Amino acid sequence: MVKKWKVKIPALSGEKERRAYIYLPASYNQNPDRRYPVMYMFDGHNVFFDADATYGKSWGMNKYMQESKKQLIIVAIECNHEGNCRLEEYSPFDSETATLGVIKGKGKAYMTWLIKTLKPFIDQKYRTLPDRKNTMICGSSMGGLMAMYGATAYNHVFQRAACLSPSLWINSGKVLEMIAKSNIRRDTCIYMDY
Repeated sequence: MVKKWKVKIPALSGEKERRAYIYLPASYNQNPDRRYPVMYMFDGHNVFFDADATYGKSWGMNKYMQESKKQLIIVAIECNHEGNCRLEEYSPFDSETATLGVIKGKGKAYMTWLIKTLKPFIDQKYRTLPDRKNTMICGSSMGGLMAMYGATAYNHVFQRAACLSPSLWINSGKVLEMIAKSNIRRDTCIYMDY
């Protein structure tokens, strides 16, 4: 079951609302004492439904989760679609490219909101396993870069990350520096493809 609601991220887009999604496994209502791990995903509009997806084709996570019967809560937040806002929201640092010009990285503000506002809200409202071992992050492209950022710079929060085709072209020197300076615990699991 996927529920939708609206959220605001004041540091990124003021009072403008965006869609938020949460997937709850069927067992969530059947077993009221059970608690669940949580995966946070970027580009929430592309995660569950083709009708909401940017190019009309979603990841199909709703169908996949129902068929696989994986016992996991998924929280996914829509990006800001205006201009270069998605690039800015999902970039941990400033960058400049010949085709896009200057990108003012707001990834730190996004992660601060996710960790200090969204995650506590989800942990309070739903029966989650809120510890690091049961908290994951996932995204593709710029969202993949943010998943890597989350798993490295906020390794105390996220034990696992799926970084699908991450946009490592955004200031690659800073990406390497970010990884080198991170205190990544030995039990961290990061999946990355390209």
